[in-house]
Amino acid sequence: MPRTQASRLGEPATALADAGIRAAWLYYVEGLTQEKIARIMKVSRVKVIRLLAAARESGVVRIRIDAKGSEQVALERRLVRELGLQEAIVVPSPADDRMVASVVGHAAGTYLADQVHDRMSIGVGWGSTLSMSLKAIGARNCQQVSVISLLGGMTHSRAVNPSAVARRLADLLGADCYQLTAPVFVASEATRVSLWKEPGLHELLARARQLDLALLSVGDVREDATLFREGLLPRSQLASLIAAGAVGDVLCHFVDQRGRVVDHAVSRRVVAVGPEELRRVPRIVIAAGGRRKVVAIRAALQATGARVLITDQAAAVGLLGR
Repeated sequence: MPRTQASRLGEPATALADAGIRAAWLYYVEGLTQEKIARIMKVSRVKVIRLLAAARESGVVRIRIDAKGSEQVALERRLVRELGLQEAIVVPSPADDRMVASVVGHAAGTYLADQVHDRMSIGVGWGSTLSMSLKAIGARNCQQVSVISLLGGMTHSRAVNPSAVARRLADLLGADCYQLTAPVFVASEATRVSLWKEPGLHELLARARQLDLALLSVGDVREDATLFREGLLPRSQLASLIAAGAVGDVLCHFVDQRGRVVDHAVSRRVVAVGPEELRRVPRIVIAAGGRRKVVAIRAALQATGARVLITDQAAAVGLLGR
């Protein structure tokens, strides 16, 4: 049976936040209808709907479903068997493809919340899916946990900024946060080489090699992929990347169908931990979904040696060649 959890994360800053928390408790915990809540709170039903939506969006309310459909279970078993995985988690594909990052991210956050323990070192990537995953992770106070951002940041900050994802995860876990304090793409290969010689970044790379778990997402090579949508790379680079064999990216490293980093100028300018560096991590988790990312996901699994996959049914079916 589904289990719904409503959590109060800190003291709200406004009366609107107070109202959202009260509406969430009445709806999710007490089981009242939206109409009944509207009467109790002396607001319209439309206002109640908006308050509940805002509570979900902000992470005040986290929903956890502990049941799986038979098709999900069958797909998980086949993925483990046919792709040589240790574990696969398959969630239902959303009705709207634009919500793939939300549903896969929710599953990734729930998975990570179950895996976290004291004295653990967690490496994290970036992107819409991992940003969404944070909403499913409850605040807790772990002992001697560290979160390491595995790639450089953006000068124009957004929620998907690698540094923001790592910082927010560390705050939720009460963990130390280690940032790769450089742009994710620099002007030249020489600049990249010089940066990695800096003691602080060299130390971060050493920490990345000793992770207990790495949580990564996958990008594809399309105009609306996060890298291009957020302006980290110009769309004019697309044609040459595709010509070089790129089918997707892991931590901003573009890889071909066999998981090899492609020979391209962009590959020589990226400041991020490489797929090969991560292969020694005992648990690498790939969280990505959508039919359009099937080839990219397969390449990412090969590039990193990841043995845990969190995806949706459409991508799972594609990965299995059906």
